[in-house]
Amino acid sequence: MSNSPYSAGTAGTKRRQAKPKSDNENIIEESNVTTNIGHDTIGCKRTKREVARSNFNEKAFDLLEEDSLVTTKEIRTEEEAEAVRLTRTGPEDGKCCRKLIDFILHGKDDNLQPFEMSQSDGVSMTALVMPFDAHIEKDRKKGIRCVKFGRIKGWAVSGYKEGAAVISLSTELADYICVKATRSYRSHFDLFSQKAHVCVEVYRELARSVGGNPLLSLEELLAGVVSSINLSSGFNGRVRKEFVISIGEFVHNQLTALDHAANNDDEMLLTLPALVALRNECKSNVGFSKLAALASHETLMIKDGRCKEVQVTENEDEEEKLARLLQEVEEWNMKKPRAKSGSSQKIKNAYIKISEAEIANDYPLPAYYTPCDIEKDEYMFGSEDGMLPVRILNNWALYNSDFKFMSLELIPMEPGAKNDTVIFGSGCMRDDDGTFCSTAEPAELSSSSSKSDQEDQGIPVYLSPIKEWLVESCGSMICISIQTDIACYKLLQPTKQYAPWCATVLKTARLTVSIIAILKEQTRASKLSFADVTKRVAEFESGHHAFISTDATLVERYVVVHGQIVLQQFANYTDESIRRCAFVTGLIKKMKERGQMKLATKKKSQAARGENLNPSAKMARISKQNLMRATTTKLVSRIWDDYDATHFPEDSKEGGENDEQKVFEEEQEENEEDDVEGVVEVGEGHVSRTSPSTRSRNTSSDACEEIEWKGQTVGKTPSGEALYRSVRFGDLSVAVGGALTLDGHSGEAIMCFVEYMYETHDGTQMIHGRVLQNGSDTVLGNAANEREVFFTNDCLESKVGDMRESLTVNVQQIPWGHKCRKEQLEAIRVERARAEERKKKGLPLEYICKSMYCPEKGAFFSLPYEKMGAGTGTCSSCEERQAVRDEFKILSETSFVLKNVKYNVHDFLYIRPQFFSPVEGRGTYRARRNVGLKPYVVCRLQSVNAAAGSRKANLKSTKVSVRRLYRPDDISSDKAYSSDIREVYYSEDIVSVPVGMIEGKCEVTAKDDLPNSNLPVVVEHAFYCEHLYDPGTETLKQLPTNVKLTLARKAPASRKNKGKQICDDEQAGSDKHKDETQENCLATLDIFAGCGGLSEGLHLAGASRTKWAIEYEEPAAQAFLQNHPEAAVFVENCNVILKAIMDKCGDVDDCVSTPEASAGAAELSDEKVKNLPVPGEVEFINGGPPCQGFSWMNRFKQSPWSKVQCEMIPAFLSFAEYFRPRFFLLENVRNFVSFNKGQTFRLTLASLLEMGYQVRFGILEAGAYGVAQSRKRAFIWAAAPGETLPDWPEPMHVFASPELKIKLPGGKYYAAARSTAGGAPFRSMTVRDTIGDLPPVENGASNPTIKYGGEPISWFQKKIRGDTLSLSDHISKKMNELNLIRCKHIPKRPGCDWHDLPDEKVKLSRGKTVDLIPRCMLKTAKTNNQWKGLCGRLDWEGNFPTSVTDPQPMRRVGMCFHPDQDRIITVRECARSQGFPDGYHFAGNIQSKHRQIGNAVPPPLAYALGRKLKQAIDAKLPKLTEDMIQVGLNLQLGPI
Repeated sequence: MSNSPYSAGTAGTKRRQAKPKSDNENIIEESNVTTNIGHDTIGCKRTKREVARSNFNEKAFDLLEEDSLVTTKEIRTEEEAEAVRLTRTGPEDGKCCRKLIDFILHGKDDNLQPFEMSQSDGVSMTALVMPFDAHIEKDRKKGIRCVKFGRIKGWAVSGYKEGAAVISLSTELADYICVKATRSYRSHFDLFSQKAHVCVEVYRELARSVGGNPLLSLEELLAGVVSSINLSSGFNGRVRKEFVISIGEFVHNQLTALDHAANNDDEMLLTLPALVALRNECKSNVGFSKLAALASHETLMIKDGRCKEVQVTENEDEEEKLARLLQEVEEWNMKKPRAKSGSSQKIKNAYIKISEAEIANDYPLPAYYTPCDIEKDEYMFGSEDGMLPVRILNNWALYNSDFKFMSLELIPMEPGAKNDTVIFGSGCMRDDDGTFCSTAEPAELSSSSSKSDQEDQGIPVYLSPIKEWLVESCGSMICISIQTDIACYKLLQPTKQYAPWCATVLKTARLTVSIIAILKEQTRASKLSFADVTKRVAEFESGHHAFISTDATLVERYVVVHGQIVLQQFANYTDESIRRCAFVTGLIKKMKERGQMKLATKKKSQAARGENLNPSAKMARISKQNLMRATTTKLVSRIWDDYDATHFPEDSKEGGENDEQKVFEEEQEENEEDDVEGVVEVGEGHVSRTSPSTRSRNTSSDACEEIEWKGQTVGKTPSGEALYRSVRFGDLSVAVGGALTLDGHSGEAIMCFVEYMYETHDGTQMIHGRVLQNGSDTVLGNAANEREVFFTNDCLESKVGDMRESLTVNVQQIPWGHKCRKEQLEAIRVERARAEERKKKGLPLEYICKSMYCPEKGAFFSLPYEKMGAGTGTCSSCEERQAVRDEFKILSETSFVLKNVKYNVHDFLYIRPQFFSPVEGRGTYRARRNVGLKPYVVCRLQSVNAAAGSRKANLKSTKVSVRRLYRPDDISSDKAYSSDIREVYYSEDIVSVPVGMIEGKCEVTAKDDLPNSNLPVVVEHAFYCEHLYDPGTETLKQLPTNVKLTLARKAPASRKNKGKQICDDEQAGSDKHKDETQENCLATLDIFAGCGGLSEGLHLAGASRTKWAIEYEEPAAQAFLQNHPEAAVFVENCNVILKAIMDKCGDVDDCVSTPEASAGAAELSDEKVKNLPVPGEVEFINGGPPCQGFSWMNRFKQSPWSKVQCEMIPAFLSFAEYFRPRFFLLENVRNFVSFNKGQTFRLTLASLLEMGYQVRFGILEAGAYGVAQSRKRAFIWAAAPGETLPDWPEPMHVFASPELKIKLPGGKYYAAARSTAGGAPFRSMTVRDTIGDLPPVENGASNPTIKYGGEPISWFQKKIRGDTLSLSDHISKKMNELNLIRCKHIPKRPGCDWHDLPDEKVKLSRGKTVDLIPRCMLKTAKTNNQWKGLCGRLDWEGNFPTSVTDPQPMRRVGMCFHPDQDRIITVRECARSQGFPDGYHFAGNIQSKHRQIGNAVPPPLAYALGRKLKQAIDAKLPKLTEDMIQVGLNLQLGPI
């Protein structure tokens, strides 16, 4: 036998790599190939693949890398029937089914074939056939290698119902489950497996039978699919939504074929809007990827969960399909990370270390930088962008910690390489305009730069250590870029003093350009060696820009010494022959010889720690914005410090490297300004403890201990069972109002509070209790006090014999008020000391209980003391559940109850829009998220079509007759734009509707009877009707006189139960209203007040009157004062203010502050100190601590400035702890909940609970409250004991946002408000509604006040204008010339962005030619969600993106161009998108005004919150005076 690499002589040895054969060796002679079946000897010449197929004694090509030994004596056959027979393990009914491993599909020419081509002619398969029930590894010896299968009939994807994709192939003889491909075929099969997995997840997201929602939007579908796959433990790899979109047509074809499957009880998938939108997006989205839709050839076999086959016929040319699929596989392989080996890997894992001594001769004598005292810390300018911000740095210099000028060459250019040299920088910073910036010496730059460039020097800053740098060339221009932890900087002109240090780098870069030019002149770049090139360079004339020397030896030395610059430019060159030429190889060799090539020691990505190490930081003057630690009270400081000491014992490291890396990776995964996925993870804060998971019990414990009632019966239960007050069980005794633990079904201990005890009619002794939950099992997680338990609404019934032990639980009623604060703190101190003492003595743990935890309401409430442990045989929790038990009940022929709401004939009600028309496919990009969504249909109840009291009546079978009322948006978008959103039209349409389609009640009345508010906010379910609409003729007529809207007479009565707020609304915004509600408003302190968006909404709701405000940015503070002149505004750091207040009140010992805060407080004027509020004056504290530390749009969350912003939280909480206001409201970005693994969020809740507050948490979507913008914000309400904890406002507008859930321990979720994507009382606001009436202005418009030039059209415009006569702040940021040209090239169509720019160059006025499409965007589009929205136009019928503090076309949220005009949207347009009235003023320059708006809470959302606060104020229980509260009252339950 020939010496084949597959010879049996290697069997049983460790696998070795076969020696590769030459390319022209097409035939291998094999004379004695013998099968283990039949022992036939075949002598012939075969192709290499046939030889490999014929001898599988050693299978080096199809074993996993981790396998060390090969398998010998594998059974092989060439007949499929024989393989099927030999792998049969028992009787088989019907068609045989087997598993395939190590399979491979190939064509006649031995080329690998895509999996979808399996049924094509000429495609063969080789595989190891396994019994269907065999383990693919343990039972591998049972497999039969088959090299000749029958013609493959088709492939199939199944497992939809089970949630796991199963891929199979079918022949005439058998069905084969494809388990694992051979290594050489794995890339082909992995791609198809990924697609199949996506199909299954899409099905499970949409199919109601498996818990899906067929009404999902495309955005929600994509989020759910990506999340499910990436979180799946059984799936290897990650999926991006771009991939899902790219295979959208494939997914659509597979799933819609399931519509024809037998016994399919799901909706017709073909009609589902999300699936249709996915297919359409795939067809139109050519920019994502060329991974097009797959369609099977001829007969495509698709199976549902029950393996019923259906067929789909597609007519695609065979060659075209093959070419497309091969291209897909190629692109798939390119995207997968690959491991490299050999010398190339060694070069890759090397970096270049430059010695300062070696390059010293090419640099001037040492010199030093003179710092400027006006330079600002770059940390103060942290960006909100998801990507690392790019900026321009002009008039720059680089230096070390001694201010000695340093060369960039001392820093390795390899990212992440070891850096022994720390170099800082200073310069004038400004925003990047997207052009190619040339780094030049002063003389060059002065002649080439524009006047505007020379005038706009930017903000003087000093930089943190430089991490890496880059040299780029474009023709004769050279651009040097550097990167710090905060930003990337393109370097323009250096300072005159530093110019000589820059000149050497520029000279080397120009030299590299010249060398590349020399190599390009050759027919083959590899012809010239390193020595040849250096000789050519030595021939340059002395006037040449790259002249080094005429001595080739000196040239060689220069090139080698500065080699890292040369190699970096070669590595980035597009021509591979240039990159791999002999010159590069020679240069690397020379550098190794000089010891300049070092092995790389990659460091993990680390954010800067502590302060900016730049020596200039020590010289900066103290200011309000300098980094300052939080000023806190001792209570807040103790809570946060204890947590740090417990969970971060290593000196509170501010986050280790691993944590920082994880945060960095998490941030990289987010691609949009607001992720559509609805669930927010609180983080890993759960402590594993025994949790009371069992809520109902039916044990059969036969206790041998004696059970004895203590005392006489004290009454009977409602069912007549005897009640008792106390019981003894063995050595245990417990009484009503006591606490104990019970045995759970799974052996866990359940803690419960005894509500009552009774004996059943058959003599069984029972306990009815309320579950007590450990704090660690609540949302608090590891931030909870280990001794605190929480009362819950979960009840249980248990036999007395199931008692395990009695507990001591101290129910604490907390003394409240600022006067009781010190007593409370002392009581807490004593109680903690007592607990520590008991712990040291080994005594049993005593628990405390202060609050009731209701996860279904996202809240902690005060304990219902008056209802606890009454022992009367009733339970308040049971009564509440009983009250809401009857979901649907028919009362009479004219009335029924649905979800605790009574409906009568002639009532007006809401019907889901899906009943009247299916949801239309709407835009798939975010600006059109609401297009196609419809509000509820207003109808009038005519009759109930079911018998009263019918037991068979249910939501599905019972129908009601209703009269439909139409809306303006049912007629046309133009009619909707010009009409009041509260207007409806009467009609003669009577329809029969299932009761399950009813969503609630509303009112229809005359227009004059509606609440009259001057705000663009609706909070009441009230409409008016003045016309009749005929849908047949599409005409409107005056409402006939015989039509009586009877509810108009009932309106006052129906409103009576909704509180006084409706009357307040009628005068909202009027002076009369303000005067009348002064007495019932809360005296408010607004911290981090900004320009006052939150205060404005709360004030207009009649809930608060802001008397004090703290804001450290002067322009924002000025704007607040202009709009709230009655408030005392302190333009200071809040830490300074709190320190000054506590000093003023004599509480210095209780204040934990820094010397900086103390110094700032001492500098305050006597007038300021006099105006500071003191405890007892403040009834309400609200504010939004700076959000950049929590927003995903700030990539560097671990920077010192972001850390200080995070520390604003304990400072903010300390205001609440010191003042003890009646109410408290914290606002922040959505990611506040999950930031830092949820630790900050949990500690915030724990701090408020420790103070004694009731607390509620949740996330709201501002778009659902009347603004044309997606803006998700987290809120935390707190209310003092005795107050009503404000609830969340009901979302009133349709908005395509998922239900914003917060994940809680125990697999629970909480959503503060339902998603309105499926319907809401009113339609969503559009860009046209918001700004359609504003006059046109030009790019850079700067006139502060202009005339409107026309009347308002939409309802929103009329409300937002109010009585304002002139238009202010309709000013626009001026774009540079290039961005203006780009803007003019963006088509004025919905959804257009940079993708629609022509791929061409343009010549600027100063003569420079630049690319219209930035090169960096083309290079990075695939990994950055295609940079969707950059340079994007707004859509008139869509919505605004999330308002940011600096709208720019080249930023992450780059959709900032006006729909029709060639400019960035104006300040006033941004203000309207946030819901600010036109009469609201902003201060400072245009950047400051945009910042004020972007940081603000939308006033309409604040108004909705204020309405709920007003209701809570009016519903306050009779006030308990402080002498009525028993200070330190402890009700001890159970034995001491």
